[in-house]
Amino acid sequence: MRKLVRGIWMAAVFVAPLAVAGQNPSSQETAAARSKDGKKLFGTAEALRVARVSSPRISPDGARVAYLVADNVMDQEKDTAWKSVTQLWVVPTAGPATAARQFTRGEKSVSNLEWSPDGKLLAFTMDAGDEKDAKPEVWFMYADGGEPWQVTKHKSGVRGFQFSPDGKTLLLTATVPLSDEQEKRTKQKDDAVVVDHDFKMGQLWTWSIATNEEKQLTKGDFTVSDARWSPDGSRVTLTTNPTPRLDDMSLQTSWVLDVASGKQRKVVETADATQMARWSPDGKWIAYLSSSGLVVYKVNLFVVDSSGGAARKLSGSFELNAGEPVWSRDGKTIYFSSDDHEAMKIFAVDVAAGTARPLTDAATVVNLSEISANGQSAVGTWGDSTHPDEVFRSDLGFGSLERITSQNAWLADYALGSSEVVRWKSSKDGMEIDGIVTKPVEFDGTHKVPFLLNPHGGPTGASLLSFSATEQIMAANGYMVLQPNFRGSTGRGEKFEAANQNDWGNGDFKDDMSGVQAMVDKGWADPDRLGAFGWSYGGYMTMWIDTQTDRFKAISPGAGLPDLYSMYSETDIHRYLTVFFNAKAPWDNYQEYWDHSPMKFVGNVKTPTMILHGQADTRVPIPQAEEFYRALYERKVPVEYVTYPRENHGFVEPRHIQDRWQRYLVFFGKYLNNPPVTESKAVVERFGKDLP
Repeated sequence: MRKLVRGIWMAAVFVAPLAVAGQNPSSQETAAARSKDGKKLFGTAEALRVARVSSPRISPDGARVAYLVADNVMDQEKDTAWKSVTQLWVVPTAGPATAARQFTRGEKSVSNLEWSPDGKLLAFTMDAGDEKDAKPEVWFMYADGGEPWQVTKHKSGVRGFQFSPDGKTLLLTATVPLSDEQEKRTKQKDDAVVVDHDFKMGQLWTWSIATNEEKQLTKGDFTVSDARWSPDGSRVTLTTNPTPRLDDMSLQTSWVLDVASGKQRKVVETADATQMARWSPDGKWIAYLSSSGLVVYKVNLFVVDSSGGAARKLSGSFELNAGEPVWSRDGKTIYFSSDDHEAMKIFAVDVAAGTARPLTDAATVVNLSEISANGQSAVGTWGDSTHPDEVFRSDLGFGSLERITSQNAWLADYALGSSEVVRWKSSKDGMEIDGIVTKPVEFDGTHKVPFLLNPHGGPTGASLLSFSATEQIMAANGYMVLQPNFRGSTGRGEKFEAANQNDWGNGDFKDDMSGVQAMVDKGWADPDRLGAFGWSYGGYMTMWIDTQTDRFKAISPGAGLPDLYSMYSETDIHRYLTVFFNAKAPWDNYQEYWDHSPMKFVGNVKTPTMILHGQADTRVPIPQAEEFYRALYERKVPVEYVTYPRENHGFVEPRHIQDRWQRYLVFFGKYLNNPPVTESKAVVERFGKDLP
């Protein structure tokens, strides 16, 4: 997935592309879906084949890596809907990728993957019980394979877990089960919800593997996450939030809990948010992340004595945001991944000196997961613009990463568009802006091509040089796509990230339009065939563009927010929205919110527009789309409005994901005079009937 979003703001344009099992994508190919050199072109059916690789975990002896792979599956006998299913795979740490083996099967997804401390077991969470009442529980299976068996039977299900260092106890994160009276009322549908009351708080429990006895460790007016045992098993770090509301995610506090006494204390005494507390291998130190403001302020790395005391900042001169700390086995270095412009890099911080340095290059997206027990190897995921994420292993120099999985080897048969970083000056103030341009397959620069602007979600996000199914679909169909990292994006430091406060639709809009002009000036983008699409904040930006310029022939906002006054009360992240508008609610700052709302200028819209929105969206609720659609419809602007049942802010149902891609191709194909080449005639005719 090419969009990176920090904090709690809006999801990316698409959930990471998934893979298809039980379906022959070639059956959907068209005769013309090949490049000049005979390679296949990447269409929407192929995009659904792409497997998502995640969560690599190295075994205690360092010999094997367990990881998760998400695929799309469909029961062809029952002809049921496609759904994403995540399975467990294992590969030798030394490879080769052909030695990888799938360990779990079936219709249920697994998550929260862990090895037992002795390496004899693999553990994960998976639903247990009847489908209607199924809840995630912890399951074990032997490390050599076989059938998994259910271990925990926590009445309300398990959110997360970790083995104790001696392997005898599980630390569970779970909610307090409903009382008998509460269960009775629920079954009777006596279930009225009092907003901002009766939250389902996560708490900590221990579960004895030998006796199946559980004990609640935390009780309080807070919700718990990210619990970690100390190396000697006597203490636990955990993070609390006042409520489970997404809006309170930035109010995190890290704690140390003494397991025997139950006493808790803060990891460090500070009013700032603290999170991701990680024990040093000897248990003497705790590394953690902290920021002094809400979301758009720099995330710093600190270390503190595990017994308490003053913390020491390790990232003082480091301009970017620190990521999850990973200790070296000798405790002298802390590693983390962070976005740097269009790359995701691994950085190393010298604990004694407090200096950070990058270890990976600028053209890839690398996420570090773990370091082996012997301190010699690291594993994580690694991808770039033409390779979806795969598991890598490396020594701690990270000078030569080795892919040890190849879940998407079939992509070698396809012609893919190349991506590169481009830079230009903004018309607002001359600030240098960068972004990613993905070129059409076989683009040679000798002729102008249809062009699409694709602003990212966020706005505190970034477009990265990772594999993007959306951009590859567009490249296969002859489009050039620009993804600008406009002011407000991550990866360039705190000042740049905060540069869009009180400025939505001004500086970022000019950054984007300057990027469009730069592509025209290069002789790449056809100025008579320009389009734009975006999701979330990208939806806002394309709605804003719709109201500010007639330069585009077609625009498709998705999950956009055109009315910031009403958006504030409708969204689930009210506090975050105020960050950009003088830390005030709209009733105390009406003019600012209204001046930056596309609805204020909706009378200017003339461009054919296709609005897309999930019906169950809680981040940007669907009334936002309704407002924009109604205004365009009644003003006789050519408009198509498509809603997707059951979908929240990030789509998860494969048919809906494919529908969205296909509608883009048909919509822009009409208005940019560029008919789709990867989709069947039936698909083009079907979606063409809906066009305005």
